[in-house]
This record gives sequence, C-alpha cells and structure tokens, in this order.
Amino acid sequence: MSHAPSLPDCPSPSAFRVALSRAIHQVLDEPRVFDDAFALPILGADAAARIDPFHHNGVAARSMRAGIVARSRFAEDRLQAAIEAGTRQYALLGAGLDTWALRAARFGSEVRVFELDQAAMQAWKAAVLEANGWRKPVGLEWVEQDLRHGTVPDALAGSGADLSAPVAIAILGVLVYLGEEDVTRLLSSLGRFAPGSTLVLDYRLQDELLPPMDRMMMRATAEAMAAGGEPWRSSSDPDRMRALLSDAGFDVEQDLGPADLNARYFDRRRDGLQIAGGGFRHLSAIKRR
Repeated sequence: MSHAPSLPDCPSPSAFRVALSRAIHQVLDEPRVFDDAFALPILGADAAARIDPFHHNGVAARSMRAGIVARSRFAEDRLQAAIEAGTRQYALLGAGLDTWALRAARFGSEVRVFELDQAAMQAWKAAVLEANGWRKPVGLEWVEQDLRHGTVPDALAGSGADLSAPVAIAILGVLVYLGEEDVTRLLSSLGRFAPGSTLVLDYRLQDELLPPMDRMMMRATAEAMAAGGEPWRSSSDPDRMRALLSDAGFDVEQDLGPADLNARYFDRRRDGLQIAGGGFRHLSAIKRR
C-alpha cells in the first residue's frame, strides 16, 4: 500500500460508514456473506491502518454490518443474474466507495459501469485509487450527479450510456436521504430505461408499520444520522413502492425484510451475525414495459 500523503476526511460520512462495515466484515466474520478484497484499502491507507475491528463489534454495529453486507450481496446476486441474461451496463446511484468495478476488472468484465455521485465524493475516491496505486478500471465512468436535481437517464445518456439497451440499476442507502418528492421524481424517471432493465433498492419502512422496539431503534438511529449532518428524509411502505415502480414500468420481483435476509444469508451461523430490527426493506424489480 502506498505511503502517499494523508487524505482529508471522506466528504460523505454515510458512504464511509458503509465501506467500513464491508471492510470489518472481511476481517471479523466467518464465513463471509460478501467477499471484497478491496474493502479495507478503499478506506484509504491511513484510515485502514488505524482501524481496530473489535471497536466496531458491538450489538448495534454488528446489526448494521449484517444489513449492509446482506444488501450488497442481494444487489450483486441480482446484478450477476442480469449480466448472465445479457445486460452490459450497470448504474450505481450514490455509489460512494463501492468496489464492484475494481473487482470485476480483475476478470476482464465487459460491463460498462456508471457510478453516480456528488463531485466531492468522486474526487475523494479518485484520490484513494491514486494513493493505492490503482488504475481506474476501463469501462468505469464517474458521473457527477446530485440526485435532487436533474434526472438519472439524462446524466447517464450524457456519459455514454445506451438507454435503448437494458441497464442494471442499484440505489442502495440513498432513498432515505432524499425527500419524498425527490424519491417520487427519481423513481418516475426510471421509466425511461429499456425493457429488461433491472433495479435493486432499499427503503426505510414507515415508523407506524414497525413494532414498538424496532420503532425506538430506528428513531435513535435517525437522530444519530441527523446529528452527524445527514438526516433521514423519507420512508415508505411496500404498497407505495410497488405502485411507484409499476408506474415506471417495473414489476417487483422480491421485497424482503430483515427476517427474509437473515434466513437467506445468516441462517445457523456460529457467530450469530444477523440483522436486528425491521426498519429497512430491500427489493428487486425488472422493467417489463
């Protein structure tokens, strides 16, 4: 790993938290639900060297980590199925420190990858790649996009995406930070993608749909996010999400809660790693029309 000058703090604390959880998973958890050889160094050499994994292994941190790695695995399982069906374009909205393009490059992937994020986050990620001595993968495009403004299809088309061909789309850890109107506008814009396009996203479940204990946990987490400068702004329910996506031409394939993900990815683990609480759901969909 390079001894380049220290990087400033990551401009998106939430993106760094997600990447940190994926990195800790590589170090502490066995068997891994999500393998990522780039997860630790993508944090930057200085940050990676300072991490004490056991400092991030309390009950709340373990639950968050389980949710993040299950989300990543769920998304990439659906992406793999889309690639096997012929999709050759992948768009990550609010990509943060995602490493799929780096991992896929080792296998000569012919999939074009479009990572949409704000300029400061993309500049920070580019600096990490340079500090680590990594080349930007061929076929990876960094697309500057504030999801509160403009449209995703326009941003992708302006960066060379072929909107007449299917695109695999991932919107992970993003919708909760957008206002209700922005969520509606974003999902509506997906109607411009070609039939055969696929979508994976996660969304926060409305408080009134949660059991009392889960509601308390989610409110405490929401307060912590707001205190850190990244307040949660939206929530939804399965019927509304299904309706919004149907209006955009997408049919929901799966809409999974924590119990579903625990059964799929964390069943009968000796270390007891699992998602606690039911505040977020994860869905996949395909554009049929």
